[in-house]
Amino acid sequence: MKIFFVNKLALAGLIIILSINLFAIVGPFFITQHPENIDIGNNLLAPSSEHLLGTDQLGRDLFSRMVYGARISLSVGFIAVSISVIIGIIFGSIAGYYGGLIDTSLMRFVDIMLCFPTFFLILALVALLEPGIFIIMMVIGATSWMGIARLVRAEVLSLKERDFILAAKSAGVKNIKIIIRHLIPNALGPVIVSATLGIAVAILTESSLSFLGIGVQPPTPSWGNILMEAKSTLGIAWWMTLFPGLAIFITVLGYNLLGEGLRDIFVSRR
Repeated sequence: MKIFFVNKLALAGLIIILSINLFAIVGPFFITQHPENIDIGNNLLAPSSEHLLGTDQLGRDLFSRMVYGARISLSVGFIAVSISVIIGIIFGSIAGYYGGLIDTSLMRFVDIMLCFPTFFLILALVALLEPGIFIIMMVIGATSWMGIARLVRAEVLSLKERDFILAAKSAGVKNIKIIIRHLIPNALGPVIVSATLGIAVAILTESSLSFLGIGVQPPTPSWGNILMEAKSTLGIAWWMTLFPGLAIFITVLGYNLLGEGLRDIFVSRR
């Protein structure tokens, strides 16, 4: 824990992430309007004491939309990465532990998945399915697990030759228990780093899809579709692009800093 606080990258990233999450949690207590309430008479108002971040072209309060958009964007990032971590751990641990034909078959499948440009694969899947929050989470998670699978496989290949694993095999412990109780917990270091960086990528992917109009669908707010709606007012309402763009930038920066810091910590402890 002391090493974590000495690492400036990790500490800076953690502070940024905690601040963004605090904004998403505490923000609703300061909301005076529902994010979907339309008030055409107050459209495109600049930031003021009444509307902290101004209003959009339909008169909706941008602060409330940013708060609820933060919840949506962060939730997509967390759940999508959770899905990718689960799939990656399953594939990587099985391939690394059993080896042979199983390892070869699973890793060739991973190679095939890596041949597809991820973003275009996501676009194709989302186009075939009905756009929505849960579809976006599932699609992003189901197309971003391959790197984690490779990391877990590499760790398991190293760990399975250690004395404590050989002792467990000698004691007659079942393979599935060895994988779950001994191998996976000891292989989580690189996975945590990859997952932290993956959240940033997932948030960017969701924002890109929403900006293109095939992600989270209005009137449900997300940072990406707030930016998409701001295209028509780019020259007259600077606040509509500045605040969601800044939120995405700061959040992605925070997760990248934390991920790089955690990587340095794990490397220094080896």
